[in-house]
Amino acid sequence: MSTPDLLYSDVEEDLRSSVRALLTDRAGPTALLARVETDTPYDLALWKTLAADLGTAGLMVPESLGGHGASTREVAVVMEELGRSVAPVPYLGSAVLATAALLAAGSDLLPQLASGSVIGALAVPLSTAPGSAFPATVEFLDGTLTGRVSTVVDASVADLLIVPAVGPDGPGLYAVDASAATVTEAVSLDLTRRVADVTLDSAAAQVICTGSAAAEALESALTTAAGLLASEQTGITEWALTETVTYLKGRYQFGRPVGGFQSLKHRLANLYTELVNARATARYAADALATGNDVPIAVAVAQARVSPIAVHAAEEAVQLHGGIGMTWEHPAHLYLKRAKSDQIAFGTPGRHRARLADLVDLPA
Repeated sequence: MSTPDLLYSDVEEDLRSSVRALLTDRAGPTALLARVETDTPYDLALWKTLAADLGTAGLMVPESLGGHGASTREVAVVMEELGRSVAPVPYLGSAVLATAALLAAGSDLLPQLASGSVIGALAVPLSTAPGSAFPATVEFLDGTLTGRVSTVVDASVADLLIVPAVGPDGPGLYAVDASAATVTEAVSLDLTRRVADVTLDSAAAQVICTGSAAAEALESALTTAAGLLASEQTGITEWALTETVTYLKGRYQFGRPVGGFQSLKHRLANLYTELVNARATARYAADALATGNDVPIAVAVAQARVSPIAVHAAEEAVQLHGGIGMTWEHPAHLYLKRAKSDQIAFGTPGRHRARLADLVDLPA
């Protein structure tokens, strides 16, 4: 095993600067709050710039398949910045989940997703954790798919659905044009990342892979998404701490900055310690996914540790902003909702702790 590299390279920092500049310009709090109350919560113009013009949709994809031949480390940097902005773009569903599944399956559909011209979605419930049984809610028969999948992330704006289904030959992964499915957006806690129910009624499907290859591709996608989600949660934590410190420095009470009170200093110090912990854990997961070393353990540790940290940081941001933190006009509630939604995505912290116990042979 190689020594894990938790530091950011110069290339990764340059990528961060480009993504942060774009999101600061196009997905600021005012624009974000205005958009989530409309009938078009996703910013597809921003997605085109992020995915196609900056090329972030194809970071994990080899150059021979139209991508940039980078790795999960670079994708993790993008996820961090998306966590800092909670930008309403389908990056998790398309550039992470669907792309990872197609990459593991060796599909010729990858160039479409890598270019950013096609938005993909992996048709599994958002709460599906790595190590889960292969889903059996959709049936493949005579070239068509029939069944229903609930709470599929980013499905409402997807052009292509990657659907796990069970057929006469066992499990398989299939590609379906989204127009052939009935996609009904569900009520979502997270207003900046929507989920939808997907219903298929004899929808024409293209076979991607079957048998053990399909099960392995799905497991790879879920593991990759869970590991990279920790980077997004780190970005949420960083935003919460940075914004709260800034607010407490400028808010005066009894003739002095509120941030000068010792009890609040202690709470902020605890948040900083948690942020450092979260970043190290998330970076280890991203590096493990890139190198193939210690992947299941690194991902389980990342989700078990970073997920509660992000929720705690967002809760502290709401509370320490005082009355303004409880208002709809302040973006703190969007970060808390994203953190709570992420806490359920791809398995709860408890689920990952239980899986970690099995991986390292800890008895119950």
